[in-house]
Amino acid sequence: MRLYNKYVLPKLIDWACRQNSSKKQREKVIPYAYGNVLEIGIGSGLNLPFYHLENVKHLTAIDPSIEIWNQNKCNLKNLPFQVDFMQASSENIPANNNSFDTVVMTYTLCSIPDTIAAFKEIKRVLKTNGQLLFCEHGKAPDKSTQKWQKIINPTWKVLGGGCTLHKDIPSIIQNNGFKITKMDVMYIPGWKPASFNYWGVAQIK
Repeated sequence: MRLYNKYVLPKLIDWACRQNSSKKQREKVIPYAYGNVLEIGIGSGLNLPFYHLENVKHLTAIDPSIEIWNQNKCNLKNLPFQVDFMQASSENIPANNNSFDTVVMTYTLCSIPDTIAAFKEIKRVLKTNGQLLFCEHGKAPDKSTQKWQKIINPTWKVLGGGCTLHKDIPSIIQNNGFKITKMDVMYIPGWKPASFNYWGVAQIK
């Protein structure tokens, strides 16, 4: 699995996240980012083209996988704001308290092993009046798909780098010190157990 995780998994994740349905979801969320921005789980940088350049002052990007970040095809020198990438996890964010106006998470919560520790860190580095932008796949609303999510998940989690199919995204956010101020949900085109999406805005309670 070590060779799989280093050489095969980064390419699979990058391919999966580049699908047009996911791209459309990113376009709905990323333009709302402003100020000093932290993107957690930047992956291969697929959100970079969707930031509104006049709103973003600086982008700090973290991801535990340098191999996935190396799949980035965006020339950072062409962006009018500075991007600093650091290999780090959401459970241990290398930033000072109250550093960011916006924290961005897209298709990231599914693979965070300790969401309690992650949200504790997010609250620490996010300004009191800042915002959390999220777009995630998670627990489906219908019982039949939920059943298949639970059956498939053990194997999927191993092959998908820790990705969990059926996390209850709103509950995770709200049970960890945030209030959701705006949220939309829908099935996006794709494999149904992994295609029920939640996206919106949350703030510290």
